[in-house]
Amino acid sequence: MHAAQISSHDGPRAVRVVDIPEPEADGKVLVDVHVAGVTFPEVLLSRGEYQLKPELPFVPGSEVAGTVRSAPEGSGLQPGQRVAAFPGFGGFAEVVAVPPSLVFPLPDRTSFEEGAALPMNYLTMHFALHRRGRLAAGETVLVHGAAGGLGTAAVQLARAADARVLAVVSTEAKGEVARAAGADEVVLAEGFRDRVKELTGGRGVDVVVDPVGGDRFTDSLRSLGREGRLLVLGFTGGDIPTVKVNRLLLNNVSVVGVGWGAFWSGGEPGYPKEQWAELAPLLEQGRLDPPLGSVHELADAAEAVAELDERRATGKVLLRVRG
Repeated sequence: MHAAQISSHDGPRAVRVVDIPEPEADGKVLVDVHVAGVTFPEVLLSRGEYQLKPELPFVPGSEVAGTVRSAPEGSGLQPGQRVAAFPGFGGFAEVVAVPPSLVFPLPDRTSFEEGAALPMNYLTMHFALHRRGRLAAGETVLVHGAAGGLGTAAVQLARAADARVLAVVSTEAKGEVARAAGADEVVLAEGFRDRVKELTGGRGVDVVVDPVGGDRFTDSLRSLGREGRLLVLGFTGGDIPTVKVNRLLLNNVSVVGVGWGAFWSGGEPGYPKEQWAELAPLLEQGRLDPPLGSVHELADAAEAVAELDERRATGKVLLRVRG
């Protein structure tokens, strides 16, 4: 089968398409991949900078949508069924093997392109907002990187929870993506703290969603209101910020780590299925509608990963593996 492979740590442009054997089922679900989602961990993996360091060469690709080729008895899945899945690795290929607990039936109204945009971003953000952030209806959420795949998931899930959403973006064009996802207000990253203060009448926000880190972090802390929570999801800004913990005392605020994969893989294997059961009605109602960005052919996987690396993405970047 055709697959995009990382064989060196020379960055996104070094990703190459090769022919390799199809995976064995070995008690897993075999999925014929139609579309794969591209995520920021693939950027880090291409340089050997991710916390997981698979042996070279390997096939990246953590989320896919396609059809079931075969499934173990008792999995509740049938050959030919349309699904989204979270293989973790191996998704940039024509066929991938996935544990049954990480394969999710797609509603009829959800396309393969939309399905491939769901597992990483929407399950991560559901965990972030509800399990870690304790988001309540009527609260205000500030979302950094709001035009990216994770950011738009945060916008839509917060709106679905009846929260007010302030979206932080780097350009006006990205602001339009955030508005289309459902943001109530769009704020440019430059000077966002003052604008947030104005929009909240000086009270501050209840939750900050931060996949960016870097030099925004301190102003994010200062943007929190009483008992606010800053959710740390990653560091696409490059630098990992430090916290002067005295700041946490001033307004009884919290800095909360969000490690979705570490949570379910560390003793809660059924948790993603529980999450999907909560997301499925929102998908069927059209309340979750992943904003889609560029679609690349599998042969152009290097360009797809580079688009994320160079921060050119608006909406979810996808790989079309088969028609």
